[in-house]
Amino acid sequence: MNYFEFFSMIPEISLLAVFVVIFIFDLVATGRYRRIFHALVCLLMLGHIYVCIESGDKEVTLFGGMYYSNSMIAFVKAMLVFGSSLVVLQAHRWLRSTHALAKQGEFYVLLLSTLIGMFFMLSARHFLLFFIGMELASLPLACLVAFDKYRHHSAEAGIKYVLTSMFASAIMLYGISFLYGTIGTLYFEDMAQGLSGTTMQIFALVMFFAGLGFKISLVPFHLWTADSYQGAPTVVTAYLSVISKGAAVFTLFVILTKVFAPMTAQWQMMIYAVTVASITIANLFAIKQNNMKRFMAFSSISQAGYIMLAVISGTAQGMSAMVFYILVYIMANMAVFGIIETLQHNVEGGELTREHCNGLYKTNPQLTLLMTLALFSLGGIPPFAGFFSKFFVFMSAFDAGFLVLVFIALINTVISLYYYLLIVKAMYITPNDNPIAKVKCDMYTRISLCACLLGIVLLGICSFVYIGIDNFAF
Repeated sequence: MNYFEFFSMIPEISLLAVFVVIFIFDLVATGRYRRIFHALVCLLMLGHIYVCIESGDKEVTLFGGMYYSNSMIAFVKAMLVFGSSLVVLQAHRWLRSTHALAKQGEFYVLLLSTLIGMFFMLSARHFLLFFIGMELASLPLACLVAFDKYRHHSAEAGIKYVLTSMFASAIMLYGISFLYGTIGTLYFEDMAQGLSGTTMQIFALVMFFAGLGFKISLVPFHLWTADSYQGAPTVVTAYLSVISKGAAVFTLFVILTKVFAPMTAQWQMMIYAVTVASITIANLFAIKQNNMKRFMAFSSISQAGYIMLAVISGTAQGMSAMVFYILVYIMANMAVFGIIETLQHNVEGGELTREHCNGLYKTNPQLTLLMTLALFSLGGIPPFAGFFSKFFVFMSAFDAGFLVLVFIALINTVISLYYYLLIVKAMYITPNDNPIAKVKCDMYTRISLCACLLGIVLLGICSFVYIGIDNFAF
C-alpha cells in the first residue's frame, strides 16, 4: 500500500486538519481566547467548504478502488459541510448556556467526527470502508443526541437512538455477509458482476435496505425518530433531520445503482412500497402533533419519502434531482429549526408547541415571515425553492415510468400543505392574548437565518442551479 495516497483524500484530510485545530484549541485556550472559539470553528468550516468544492476538479480513485471521488461527490460533501455550518451557527446561544459551555469543544469534536464518517460513506466503493464510515458517523451522533445530560428526555433519546442504531447496523452487516458469501468480494464493481438475483441475494438486499432505511427514517424503520428528535437538543435534531439523512440517501442511491443494478426490479418494488408508506403515514401522524419538534420529525419522514422518488428512478436525472432536493431541504429545515431553537428559550419548560405559536406575528413578525416561507418551501408552494425541488423529483420518477407513484405523492402533497398551513394559521390568525415576547436573536443565529432565507428564495428564482448539478459527473 502506498501511504501517500492518503494525502489525495483532500476533503477528508482537510476536515481532519480542522478537527485537530479545534481539538488542540479546546485543550490549550483559556480566558478571553475562549470567546473566539465559536467564530474560529465557523471560519474553519467555511474554509473547508471551499476546499471540498476545489477538490471536485478531478476524479480520484485510491486503495485499489476502495475510495472514489468526483465532482458530484465533492459537491455533496461541500453541501453537508455548509449544512453543518448552519447547525454550528445556530448552536451558539445553546452552547453559551451554563450547562453546555464547559462542553463546547466536545460538541464540535463530535460533530466533525460524524462528518468524517459521512465523507467515507459518500466516497466508499467497498463495503468495509462504507461500514466503517457509517459507524464513525453513527456513534458520535448518539453522543450528540444524549449531549444534554441534565435533561431526562435527552438521555432517553440517546439510549433509544443507540439501541435502534446498533440493531440496524447489525441487520445491515448480516445482509452484507450474505452478499460476500455468495459473491466472494466486497468491492462494489465486482459485486455487481456477481449478482444474479438468487433468494439469498434478495434477502441480503432486504437486510441492507432495512439498515439504511433506519438512517433515513423511512417507514417502517421510523419508530425511533419522534422520540429522539424531541429529546435531543434542538441543534442536534436539526443535524439529524438534514445532514445525517442527506448522506444516507446519497449513499443508498449509489449502492443501489452501482452494486444492485442487476436487481433493479427487486429494489424498485421495495422502494415503491416504502415511499408510499412513508409519505402517507407520516403526513397523517404529523397532523396530530402538537409539539413542534415531533411535528418536524414526522415532516422529515414525509420528506424522506419524497426524496425516494428520485432514488427509485435510478438515473442520472434522479441523482441530480435528489441532490437539489437535499440542498433545498437543508435551507428550509434549518430555518424552521433555527426559529424553534430561538423561540423555545422564551417558553416555560423549553418545549415549543403549536399553541405557543398562536399570535406570534404580533410580537415577532420577522421570525414569523421566515417560518412561513420555510413551511411554504417544505410544502412545495411556488415560487419558493421547495416547489422546484419537488417538481424535479416528481419528473425523474415520472420519466422512469412510475406514474401511479407520482400521483399518490401529489395527493399527499395536499395533505402536507394542510398541516404546514396549520402552523401558519396559528401564527397569523389564531388569537392569543399572551403571545411569546419579542425575541432578539444573537448575531450567529441571524447569519444562519439570513442564509436560509436567501436559499429558500434564490434557489426558487434561480432554479437553474439544478442544471449546474445535472452537469456533475455521476
